Amino acid sequence: PKDALRCEEMRGYLGIILVSTLLITWNIRGMFPDILTALKHAAFQVGSIITTTGYSTTDFDLWPGFSRTILVCLMFIGACAGSTGGGIKVSRFLIMLKTVKKELIQLLHPRSVRRIQIDGKAIEHEVVRSTNVYMGVYLFIFAFSMLLIALNNFDLITNFSAVAATLNNIGPGLELVGPMVSFADFSPLIKLVLSFDMLVGRLEIFPMLVLFAPSTWLRSKGHLDRRLRARNLF
Repeated sequence: PKDALRCEEMRGYLGIILVSTLLITWNIRGMFPDILTALKHAAFQVGSIITTTGYSTTDFDLWPGFSRTILVCLMFIGACAGSTGGGIKVSRFLIMLKTVKKELIQLLHPRSVRRIQIDGKAIEHEVVRSTNVYMGVYLFIFAFSMLLIALNNFDLITNFSAVAATLNNIGPGLELVGPMVSFADFSPLIKLVLSFDMLVGRLEIFPMLVLFAPSTWLRSKGHLDRRLRARNLF
């Protein structure tokens, strides 16, 4: 629909899918009988990864490094805002790119006043601030998770893609967690870390972190006590 194509996020989303599919098709064309077969597998895998569906029609871990790198990048991009898909979301990347552009222009023209806009509408400063905070917390959780799972002494690609696959709700990663293997070799402790990453990726970061705030439990306990006291009155 024309209305959907007017949305910057949708255009960016479709553009990422198209460019990624074409680049991967060109890169893996020699691994399949013809270009159409390569296009089919490339399109399916790109769609599966960026929508965080996690299916695979072939072992993409055997693809060249260029194609695998694109797929890993798609893991982080994820779906659009408001969807049930995982990943950072295309809208957040748009806001961050526009923020960088604004800062560069501000350096060149210190007296200029510019506001970040999406679809012709100005984005409130609070939204930009929350996006920046989200990215900071996201990177911290990613780095801390990688540090913990490194205790299993697996290779760096396995560790990196394992966290990327779980934190972004993808499913398969690369190397020892590729599409034809599983996470079975990780220790129970590391599986708990990756399970936490999956919950963070599915339920969003801040709602999960709120559960660890002492004030949340104290408030819930106070609410429960009031309900029990009210029930005892009758």
